[in-house]
Amino acid sequence: MFEFLQYLPEVFTPWNFLILVLGTVGGLILGATPGLSPTMAVALLIPFTFHMEPATGLILLGAAYTATVAGGAVSAILLSIPGAPANIATTLDGNPLAKQGKATAALHYCFLASFVGGVIGVFVLIFFTPTLSKWALGFGPSHLFWVAILGVTVIGSLGSGSVIKGLFSGFVGLWISTIGYDPVQGVERFTYSEHLGGGINIIAALVGLFAIPQVLSMVTPQMLPGGVQKFAMEAQGIGTSIKDTLIRWKALVVGSVIGVLVGLIPGAGGQIAGLVSYDQTKKMSKNKEKFGKGEPAGVIAAESANNAMVGPSLVPLLTLSVPGSPTAAVLLGGLLIHGLFPGPALFTEHAPIVWTFIDSLLVGQLLMCFFGIAISRYSRFVMDIPEYYMAAAITVLAVFGTYSVQNSFSDVFVMMTLGITMYFASKIGFSPSPVVLGIILGPIAETNFLQGQIIAEVGDGMVPYFFGGPLNITLVAVVVLSIFYSFYSEYKAKRAARKPMPPVDFNADAAENKGA
Repeated sequence: MFEFLQYLPEVFTPWNFLILVLGTVGGLILGATPGLSPTMAVALLIPFTFHMEPATGLILLGAAYTATVAGGAVSAILLSIPGAPANIATTLDGNPLAKQGKATAALHYCFLASFVGGVIGVFVLIFFTPTLSKWALGFGPSHLFWVAILGVTVIGSLGSGSVIKGLFSGFVGLWISTIGYDPVQGVERFTYSEHLGGGINIIAALVGLFAIPQVLSMVTPQMLPGGVQKFAMEAQGIGTSIKDTLIRWKALVVGSVIGVLVGLIPGAGGQIAGLVSYDQTKKMSKNKEKFGKGEPAGVIAAESANNAMVGPSLVPLLTLSVPGSPTAAVLLGGLLIHGLFPGPALFTEHAPIVWTFIDSLLVGQLLMCFFGIAISRYSRFVMDIPEYYMAAAITVLAVFGTYSVQNSFSDVFVMMTLGITMYFASKIGFSPSPVVLGIILGPIAETNFLQGQIIAEVGDGMVPYFFGGPLNITLVAVVVLSIFYSFYSEYKAKRAARKPMPPVDFNADAAENKGA
């Protein structure tokens, strides 16, 4: 149970620790920049891990994942622009605190709460993952096939505003994964161009689908309403901030618990964790009227939740290949390029790599808190970074990183094509996350389906093999229920949106917020 302690010293080797520090600081900067999500940050860094040792590469990706989620609160507080969807709830009280001249205090609350929630989440990852890994030993090809389909349907249905569009995106990703050579017959399929002869490189797909649409959005920026508001970053001692945070321990507990529970649910995402924890904290508070006007408990609850879900989101990823978030789905690609296949064997055949990676997440929480607080006074400079500078830097990194993996211009061509296509697709409501997950899980689904087909042919047939047995029936039921629930949730959301708001209450709230 305490095997993670055995590999903890590996994190502190000079090279690994340097990578951890650089990943943490870089993640904070990327997260603080509006529009640069954790998912895109991890996708951009994957090519640079290709020539690293597996443990070192995963340390970099894990540090970027953790730090970007926390760093996204900087732009949420200073600009009222969430750095990532996970930071949406942070804007509700974070930005009003900044307008009151308490921007530094708000940032302190953010990083302290992120540290507490993040540590709790990593401990859940440490103690739950081996248990689930042993349980997963009973999974055969038919079960793993349905798990892969479940991953696509869950993320696909939750990764877009429309369930139909999300599912369609997921299955487009499955189709893209079939481009190249047939794993059984060895013949080419769907290769309409010489650039597709070897199939779609996963790194080219990751970078293209996440980075290029963001670059194209940056070169056509939308002005902030009313312009960018500058804040005087007041001085506040860290001791005072720690005291203020601990006083609001209920918000920490609620945020951390909800973050852990949401993280364990594949596809839920940090934005759900943050919003649910914020709502529950507000309902439990004796000062409900202060929320939305600069209540520190709102910031603490939201940030403890979205960081507490990071560790648990990796539990289904490492055990069943089902990512708990879009960023975890991209991280799955990082595992696969190093020859690490999630499942029970991961903790037996590659124990040093996996436990070093998990230990780095634990140490990374402390570094994230330390560096986050240290740079809080200087975070206002994020408001002054021209978007075209960021667009140029991301483009260079995307092209260089994609080319360096296989020294192939075909990968660059594929990357740009997928990116431009996704940019226009995003305009009509499609999301890159389901596509990426389909590309990653496609080979897993196909391989296990073909293996199951061979077993079924010498047994009772396809239908009994894939649809028989308690575990198969349970997984099929979960797939169907996840799709049904997604349609039901979308229906409820549209119904609520059509319901007219009482004019009196709306105007009263608007006047109150304007006065605040």
